[in-house]
Amino acid sequence: MDLLEIRGQLDDVDRQIVELYEKRMDLCGKVAEYKIETGKKVFDKQREQEKLAKVKSLTHNEFNSHGIEELFEQIMSMSRKLQYKMLAEHGSMGRLPFIGVDELDVNKARVVFQGAEGAYSQIAMNEYFGDKVNSFHVDTFRDAMSAIDEGSADFAVLPIENSTAGIVSEIYDLLCEFENYIVGEHTISIEHCLLGVPGATEADIKTVYSHPQALMQSARYLSEHNWRQISMQNNAFAAKKVSEDKDITQAAVASELAGKLYGLDVIKKGVNNSGTNSTRFIIVTNQKIFKKDANKISICFEVPHESGSLYHMLSHFIYNNLNMTKIESRPIEGRDWEYRFFIDIEGNLADSAVKNALRGLRDEAANMKILGNY
Repeated sequence: MDLLEIRGQLDDVDRQIVELYEKRMDLCGKVAEYKIETGKKVFDKQREQEKLAKVKSLTHNEFNSHGIEELFEQIMSMSRKLQYKMLAEHGSMGRLPFIGVDELDVNKARVVFQGAEGAYSQIAMNEYFGDKVNSFHVDTFRDAMSAIDEGSADFAVLPIENSTAGIVSEIYDLLCEFENYIVGEHTISIEHCLLGVPGATEADIKTVYSHPQALMQSARYLSEHNWRQISMQNNAFAAKKVSEDKDITQAAVASELAGKLYGLDVIKKGVNNSGTNSTRFIIVTNQKIFKKDANKISICFEVPHESGSLYHMLSHFIYNNLNMTKIESRPIEGRDWEYRFFIDIEGNLADSAVKNALRGLRDEAANMKILGNY
């Protein structure tokens, strides 16, 4: 046979495959109707494993066996998605446990941030809630999450990502640990300043204090000087220490606001490496609420330690035409080489496509959690 003849036969086979695929999906629709009537779950892992073993046994060599396994994994995945869609349209999948609100109730709200007065978190808080916000500060991110979890604060402002240093991994872990949810975000520009006691100059400095990320972000400038660098829990704590010690040889890398609050001079502005450095902060509460005009959803989940498992989870977004804007992974404590995935997608919890994708994920992923819609 020549090539055109072979291609003609391939076209005939492909037409048959399409016809059989559509016939199969019609039958899957009938399965969905049965599950709607009986309340049976869509995902039946044991049944799918049995089906894969059976179709693989029908092949005649190992290469085809692997190919058929991959093909039927996709076919069964499409079948599940059709069933989820039909169940959602029938109202058989229930409601997501989040309440849509027109606006966040920030009047008389109490807000907590981590650090001391003058921290970048305070700057983000003031820009988001206003300068007259009723606020207090705590020493650690965990303390801030605990404050809203127990109700001593209504909202917390927490840094989650810096444009140069990357994610704040502890915040990701705490979002999984606590039953707190993201309801907003705010990004501020970061301009680190070298702060010293009044009258201090660069020539006087011998020791610099700051948060490890701020020291890293200012590494190029700091490497030009033979200064000892000491990490602290927060930039504002560093400024506070320099102010209290009144030592002309000490300096802090912190915000200009921290310098003003603690009576320090700005020895040099903009010591961070990047002129476009910014930090994204999240607004967190203990209520399962979201603004009705929210357009970003954050979720996390675990997947089985099996080939293709992450791909199958992400396919729910593809099938429902949802745009994934971010993916991160964090190791799961106590389970070597296993990871939890954090994903941001565009959408609103009231959208049918979002509900469909999240319901499918909830059934197929392990420990899926909606972190917030904002």
